[in-house]
Amino acid sequence: MRKTISRLASILCAAAMLLCTGCSKEATNETASTENTTAVTAKAATEATEAEGNNITSLEVIGLMGNGINLGNTLEAYNHQGYLGGADPTNFETSWGQPKTTPEIIQGMKAAGFDTLRIPVAWTNGMNFESGDYTIDERLMARVEEVVNYALEADMYVIINDHWDGGWWGMFGSADMEVREKGMELYKSMWSQIGERFKDYSYKVIFESANEELGDRLNDKEITGSKGILTQDECYEKLYEINSEFVKLIRSTGGKNADRFLLIAGYNTDITMTCDDRYKMPEDTAKDKLLLSVHYYTPWDYCGSDALNHWGSPDDYKEQNELMEMLSKFNEQGYGVVIGEYAVLTDGAPKPDTDKFYSNFLDNCDYYDFCPVLWDCNSLYKRLTQTMADETLAGIFSDRRYENEKDKTTEEIKSAAKERIDAAYQKASDDIMAGISVLPSDDKAAAWIMFQSADWAVAYSVGDRYDPTNMTAGVKATNVEVTGAGTYTVSLDFTDLGGVYGTAFSALGIYNGEALFPDYTITIDSILVNGEEYALAAKEYTASDDGNCTRVNLYNQWVPSVPEEARTADGDTTGCSAQIMPLDSNTKIDTLTVNFTYNAP
Repeated sequence: MRKTISRLASILCAAAMLLCTGCSKEATNETASTENTTAVTAKAATEATEAEGNNITSLEVIGLMGNGINLGNTLEAYNHQGYLGGADPTNFETSWGQPKTTPEIIQGMKAAGFDTLRIPVAWTNGMNFESGDYTIDERLMARVEEVVNYALEADMYVIINDHWDGGWWGMFGSADMEVREKGMELYKSMWSQIGERFKDYSYKVIFESANEELGDRLNDKEITGSKGILTQDECYEKLYEINSEFVKLIRSTGGKNADRFLLIAGYNTDITMTCDDRYKMPEDTAKDKLLLSVHYYTPWDYCGSDALNHWGSPDDYKEQNELMEMLSKFNEQGYGVVIGEYAVLTDGAPKPDTDKFYSNFLDNCDYYDFCPVLWDCNSLYKRLTQTMADETLAGIFSDRRYENEKDKTTEEIKSAAKERIDAAYQKASDDIMAGISVLPSDDKAAAWIMFQSADWAVAYSVGDRYDPTNMTAGVKATNVEVTGAGTYTVSLDFTDLGGVYGTAFSALGIYNGEALFPDYTITIDSILVNGEEYALAAKEYTASDDGNCTRVNLYNQWVPSVPEEARTADGDTTGCSAQIMPLDSNTKIDTLTVNFTYNAP
């Protein structure tokens, strides 16, 4: 995604020439089996890319890795019990709904603009680890190697990891020290075998220490049967130990592993938790060969669920930009950064604003020199037809392929990316001013209804920060500026959505209420559901979670009792509750209106 130095370009040119020779040979024998030909072309790729040795740094290789994609839900499809029952582990590749991987599928990924392939693997699919035998079944190892060769033939970088893999990682957090020791034995044996298998492969093959499991999930109970006992501080310490063992044992296998690029998992692969000072990168005998791995699905309500189908408010842009800036601390420390997964997940057509999300995200990757690797499971890239499902998104990825950017200077790429980032934020700010009557402001108070439907599919500005664009498309809101004591009305209209059912959470919020009107209280005069007055189940109380937003919980199932700091207009909290409007999933809501009085102390 960015220019590299001319020395690196010449290496790649030499690699491309040898690869073309291998591909031509392959093309003349199309009827030959893949098994008989992949080793030849992969060897050519290896020889080409090693023309001058691995004399680039982790910061430099990020530019060559360009724009990546995952082979999701494929070789990590989990069926360990099937293997123990005698099944061929290579059959599991299609068990999560994906087609068997072919050279054409991988070549199509390259043609679509992806320069790196991340291959998630469940290695215990071919391992009888319960018996203490950590040998990886040769059939599984050979199949992974075959897919790696497909990617090398397509002139792609390749990342191999151990994915969720049934949650065996919980062995590390077990209360039983013997189980912990077996967990480390499994891990070391696994990577020793992988390292030995690929030690003479091209430097374009990169090993990744884990997926999202190094962190809180070290206490997972899927395999052990009981939740682990590690504190969070201890999880950070164990993560460092595991990553350190990973680096040492890969280096010890020799060959090109002595200075191969290694991708080190962050804490939960979460950006904020990885940027915590408790996170430490491991030591390494090779110089400048470690990369950092994190993932990006923020906000989850938009990226991973149906709760939000809109993205692009100024706060959305600000959040994304700030997280990317936070992550850049690792560049400054000399580590290349790979965002090994990111996506706006969907089973059907792309969500509205997906193009905005991806464009700004990839602009940040350009600006900070990160390698983005899209998580995809036959959703955006259609494997059987080798086509992209959406023309707009196809253009976004195609435009950013390494080939299109290799001749630009770093300064040109960064400058253009920064201009686009700033322009997108400014446009979002202009759009919000044009379409909303009560704008978020630091010196004004705004009242609104926070809302989350019972099925979590519809939401409006949930949280103590007032963001009227953070909503499910189709929701109409009437919010109001609060200027002091008096009566006010706020409402939500769901009729364009055909109504919603029940509420998982709802609250009346007054943004900046605590700052501008300290000690004021709220009295609910009436709540109207579909125009009919609703009989409150209990008495309301006024409180604040963040010291800025004044709130009355209409239905908050996570607050079982009235907090000590709660206040009411009459000074009596007897009979108060955070569940005064318990609308269940059988209650259809077309409109919701709250009439309230704001009382001076």
